[in-house]
Amino acid sequence: MVKLKLSVIVTLFLFSLVGYSQPGGNSTYQFLNLPISARVTALGGNLLSVKDNDLNVALLNPSLLSDSMNNNVALSFINYIAGTKYGYAAFGKHFKKAGNFSAGVYYLDYGKITRADNTGAIIGTFGANEMSFNLSYAHSVLDSNFAIGVDLKTIYSVMDVYTSLGTAIDFGATYYNPKTNFGLAAVIKNVGTQWYSYNDVTKEKLPFEVQIGSSYKPKHVPLRLSVEYQNLERWDLTYQDPMAPYKRDANGVIIEPNKYKAFGDKLMRHFVIGGEFIITKNLFIRIGYNYKRREEYSSPVKPGEAGFSYGFGFKAYKFHFSYGRANYLMAGASNNFSISFDINSFYSK
Repeated sequence: MVKLKLSVIVTLFLFSLVGYSQPGGNSTYQFLNLPISARVTALGGNLLSVKDNDLNVALLNPSLLSDSMNNNVALSFINYIAGTKYGYAAFGKHFKKAGNFSAGVYYLDYGKITRADNTGAIIGTFGANEMSFNLSYAHSVLDSNFAIGVDLKTIYSVMDVYTSLGTAIDFGATYYNPKTNFGLAAVIKNVGTQWYSYNDVTKEKLPFEVQIGSSYKPKHVPLRLSVEYQNLERWDLTYQDPMAPYKRDANGVIIEPNKYKAFGDKLMRHFVIGGEFIITKNLFIRIGYNYKRREEYSSPVKPGEAGFSYGFGFKAYKFHFSYGRANYLMAGASNNFSISFDINSFYSK
């Protein structure tokens, strides 16, 4: 049975490889790739395979929805970079015969942006925001350790006087064994189209992506490790500056890159690594490392903490609180605050 379950995940992954490769910056609705919850932010920006009654994580992988999330509410607010703010609200519901559902809204506000004419003269400001309305479904198959899920997203975007409407679908599959605390998951993200483009002429591609992830908590060890491999549909995630396409030595001779170092760099850009220390059943300390983020945002002179993230979570009364901080530029970091609770807990049986 285990071999059969794993083969389904592998088949799902291989099937996704027929999709198109989509490099970052060449697609619209990039806000869909931002880390949503504080827990995910603290663990490096992604978490696909941990199944522990957390509706926040189910927003990244719909197959993580479970009946234990019935009547659960998840809220999050993120103070992002350069005045940008975003957040979400989600609600989970279990139906005995139908399966597990969740509905939510994801909103991003870019703040006030300076407006200038073609001469560069400032003539005011304008706003920009994006929204995604999500409806997710998950159902266990084979047995309780294997589940599949789907997330339908209706996307609406406003950039000044320009608007856009699109639809995206995420597919997820998860194997999680509670006896061994081992999880394995695959997710195909943002399969869809832009129905109405900003200029009513050219339709842009969506940020299609394929991911796999695994998590494991050794027995009697208060630490859960998670490893995510992102962008399976594209191998080379490096960026070559067009203004400086080659590195040269003091004599102007082109420096040939070390092929082993170049291979390692390309490989590591796909990984997100996180560790969650379980201090008590109600207190968690989290750290994460995102190699790609560090390579893209750190300064060669003073890299600082770019690529590293950390945070904590705790339960007080009937509420679960989480905080996550992700470091990008030396002068910029995002702060994420999340809260979740079970409505059922407020009613005595």
